[in-house]
Amino acid sequence: MRADDPNARRRVARAAGLEGLDDDETDQKFGFGPVEAKPMTSRGVKYWSTGSIPLIAPEMLGGIISSASDLSLVISDDATILSVLVNPEMRTLGKLDHWEGRNVRDFLTPESVPKLEAKLAALDGPQATRPVELNHLDRSAWEFPIRYTFHRITPDGALLMLGRDLRPIAEMQQQLVKAQIALERDYEAQREYDTRYRVLMDTATDAFVFVHVNSGRVADLNISAAKMLGGKRDDIVGHAFAQEFEGRRRGEFLETLTNAAISDEGRAVAIQARRSGKELRISPTVFRASGERLLLCRIENEESGEPVSDELGENLSALYQEGVDAIVFTDRDGVIRSANESFLNLADATHLTNVKGRSLGDYLARGTVDLKVLLENAARAGQMRMYATKLAGEYGAALSIEISVTYLNDRAHPSYVFVIRDASRVEAVRKPGVAVGDDAMRSIMELVGSASLKDIVSETTDVVEKMCIETAVELTRNNRVAAAEMLGLSRQSLYVKLRKYGLLAKES
Repeated sequence: MRADDPNARRRVARAAGLEGLDDDETDQKFGFGPVEAKPMTSRGVKYWSTGSIPLIAPEMLGGIISSASDLSLVISDDATILSVLVNPEMRTLGKLDHWEGRNVRDFLTPESVPKLEAKLAALDGPQATRPVELNHLDRSAWEFPIRYTFHRITPDGALLMLGRDLRPIAEMQQQLVKAQIALERDYEAQREYDTRYRVLMDTATDAFVFVHVNSGRVADLNISAAKMLGGKRDDIVGHAFAQEFEGRRRGEFLETLTNAAISDEGRAVAIQARRSGKELRISPTVFRASGERLLLCRIENEESGEPVSDELGENLSALYQEGVDAIVFTDRDGVIRSANESFLNLADATHLTNVKGRSLGDYLARGTVDLKVLLENAARAGQMRMYATKLAGEYGAALSIEISVTYLNDRAHPSYVFVIRDASRVEAVRKPGVAVGDDAMRSIMELVGSASLKDIVSETTDVVEKMCIETAVELTRNNRVAAAEMLGLSRQSLYVKLRKYGLLAKES
């Protein structure tokens, strides 16, 4: 392109929005003039010299400006947007062609308009080159910050605004603020936990010592532990725990404490304090905090730490473990919590884990009907005796049993205790038929001669049937569905018999 070509002048002026300038003004603005000899280099003509800018083809100027900035605006002296150039790499900005012909203030947030006004007023002052940050608002929903530098490009007041997108910086600042807030919250929570821990340690009457497993040194202890060891807290913290006791080596002592902590029996370690000379017992608990293993050692006097003999408790425990009758503890819903070996034998269960967590109704012949009768009557009266039913084992074998249940309600977690006895042998030796009392026998004998045998049997059957229905209704607390299932009747048949014997109005 020749610098003295008038068509080149017009193309450059049109690209920069300066079509109103004459040729001399265009030459002065863009450095057009007579072609002069350029100093040559080994690679050709040297166009760039100190203090001057080389000629730029008009078709390349827009691309250079859009690449050098994220968003560029050309505005008139009244802030009307003449041209918008968006960096092709800034896809998040989208197309902003609808901005052209509109006032730039229409796309600024209210707090950014005064900043623009102040910047336009100070363009001729010493602060003209200082950038300004403006927040754009497009379609009242999308807000984004841009940092602009302002450049005059025509004498009539047209300005070129070269902008940099500040959203990455703003997002980073928000992340830093959130991280700082999170750190402050964690710090406050840590202070709160530290205060709770310190108050608990200072006010606890039990003696506690925290020991590092790796080093064997005391991490912390409370005042009660320091008094029991015969020293001051500051003199013990940070020192080897083993040196506080007679005849204890660090490695051997830590191994003993760790083994005692992980043993199933939870046994205590007997030691003698070196400072106070007291006979003590240590009950250790091992745990992990922040990747490091620690021992929580509870210290007791040997005299006060001896268990008190409880003969009754020992006898009851032996009865539960070795008793002939099956004993089952359940929660309020009848879910098994514990059962002894005799119940496992009755249910043909291999281990306690096979029955624990299951409903006791799973092992009763009538299932939830039996269980509901037992639970409701025991909860109402405190206990229920000699309930006859059958127990279904793991492999389907049915066994006649008698159940007594007691409701233990005077505790934090109420429970039921079921004592189950095998009644199959009693049924085998029991004489067939139903024992009839003398009064009943006399009443039946009085009917002989006055009624036929068929009528006597029918009347006796009605009496027995009524007694059975009354018993079932009473056991189920007037639950007709459960009573019908217990008697092996349909609900419709049960209602017919209740109406027959005048039991429909019977209340629970």
